[in-house]
Amino acid sequence: MLPIQEVFPLLQKPCKVFITTHHKPDGDAIGSMLGLSHYLSLKGHTPTAISPSEIPDFLKWMPGCNNVINYEAQPEVAAHALKSADVIFCLDFNDFDRTKHLEQMLTDAAQPKVMIDHHLFPKPVWDYGMSMPEKSSTCEMVYDFIGLCGDNEIIDKNIATCLYVGVMTDTGSFKFPATTASVHFMIGNLMDKGINHTSIHEEVYDAWSESRMRFLGYVLIERMQVFRKYNAALITLSRKEMNLFNVQNGDTEGLVNYPLSIAGIKFATLITERGDEVKMSFRSKGMFDVSNFARLYFNGGGHFNASGGRSKASFEETIAYFKKVLSDNHPK
Repeated sequence: MLPIQEVFPLLQKPCKVFITTHHKPDGDAIGSMLGLSHYLSLKGHTPTAISPSEIPDFLKWMPGCNNVINYEAQPEVAAHALKSADVIFCLDFNDFDRTKHLEQMLTDAAQPKVMIDHHLFPKPVWDYGMSMPEKSSTCEMVYDFIGLCGDNEIIDKNIATCLYVGVMTDTGSFKFPATTASVHFMIGNLMDKGINHTSIHEEVYDAWSESRMRFLGYVLIERMQVFRKYNAALITLSRKEMNLFNVQNGDTEGLVNYPLSIAGIKFATLITERGDEVKMSFRSKGMFDVSNFARLYFNGGGHFNASGGRSKASFEETIAYFKKVLSDNHPK
């Protein structure tokens, strides 16, 4: 993979740019995709933003969201956009399989492919890119990309709002270790562009439905197990339980973080039954590497303190296996 600066000559004249992110996108995925899209539009390009699945409700207010194409709802439109693009940008994922439906299309595409991502162990499938696991978020990297282009001065309120959302959500509102001095410098610059950080926080974190709040109460009372011996906690949610509460897209976002607020808990896991597989989210505090844990036992990966995995076993079998490996792999 060539340094991302090598793609600059391809962007010297207006072109069609296909931008996508991972399946089940979060704040960093949507923020980076929209932030880059707004920037490329200002530069005279024609970007098309494609989400492999629906955008969570708590992010749909973001500037430009109405123009994002949901592949699951409009596969033909997305396929045409990819076919007609001159350049492909892939944001916030390190393997085509993270896009699910788009995996084969991206693999087969002949256009130059550009990666901007901060996850460990990227697959060697891109022509150009930035892969920096030490970065707080892909949104921080999009900000850096704009800086490399010498265009910090043209960042407007729309770009700044989108990038702020991604950095805020991926740093746990700026509390995770990856929140470096450069992140705070970036945030100061984004605020100078006129964003309302209080309003953004409220849109993301304070716009819950009553049913989602009651669902959270049920989860914490009925579905959370605490393993004091292992400094760990587990939340499990079956398909039946999520249907019972009419769980919507994005309603489980952040659930895995709640057990980490318990004194002494350093490792939290969320196991959910979704479609034809079981999904897992891992979070940790301190020096317990959940990326390695996910990679070794659950076909996953991600960051040192925040990772994901999946299982083809049944929901019950996955829970049993997790408890088994937890006994030998847990924070001390």
